[in-house]
Amino acid sequence: METNDPFQDELTAAEVSTLWTSYQNDTMMICGLRHFLTNVTDGEIRSILEQFLAISNEHQKKLTDIFNAEHYPVPQGFTEQDVNLEAPRLFSDRIYLDLMLNVCNFSLAIYGLALSQVERDDIIQFYSEAVDETQKMYKITKDTAKAKDLYIRYPQIPKPKQIDFVTNNSFLTGWLGERRPLLGTEITALVLNTRRNALGQAIVAGFAQVAKSKKVKKYFEQGRDIAAKHLEVFSSILNDEYISDGARIMTSEVTNSTTSPFSDKLMMFLVTTFTGPIWNVHVCQSKT
Repeated sequence: METNDPFQDELTAAEVSTLWTSYQNDTMMICGLRHFLTNVTDGEIRSILEQFLAISNEHQKKLTDIFNAEHYPVPQGFTEQDVNLEAPRLFSDRIYLDLMLNVCNFSLAIYGLALSQVERDDIIQFYSEAVDETQKMYKITKDTAKAKDLYIRYPQIPKPKQIDFVTNNSFLTGWLGERRPLLGTEITALVLNTRRNALGQAIVAGFAQVAKSKKVKKYFEQGRDIAAKHLEVFSSILNDEYISDGARIMTSEVTNSTTSPFSDKLMMFLVTTFTGPIWNVHVCQSKT
């Protein structure tokens, strides 16, 4: 049925906000990848970074076209002012690869959420294509990490001989009462968070070395210490049940450079993005 509603094809609040966020994320990625590509030495990892950069550049173009067509101001995002391509490398190739794996995990969650909220066909198509691209890049990146022996599998659990049901209310107390074995979902959440905190500790340790603002530097130093504490706590829970935490300490993958490749604004955005609510859903699961 046709309608004369002049607002029918206007972008909704959900669409504007997701598109705006995507623009910020993609322009941040472009800045980061451009600097990584000035110093990456591994050919296969370079190829992965180049593919991610091509995708982000294409996203920025499509998003700009959408905003212009709708007469919305194009966000400023992150620009050449936020990256110093002359700065020496701050992180190793291994961190680049692990960071891209985490970017894929983050992007799949964000794009999936966006698809559940947007309504216009062209916006649905944009995020559907973004999901397909991310799935492809996730497989390429993970396969490369496996081939280089840089990927640690999640732990396995014994196969049950029969179906079992909870019969004791103490099950709900977790570890506050009688100790029970970890659930598969709890193991998954704990391993995921040890990995994330191992990478996060290295990232914020590097940022703390190069941040220009004393306040920002202190923020990153606190983040580094919090990540170390989380690593200790999550690993100890798993180790108590003789389960591998699936993480490798990565602070040794940070160089001694004190020249910042990025603006404080970009570094703050990256850290707060990767510690946002949707990214911490597994932390909540591990506490329930």
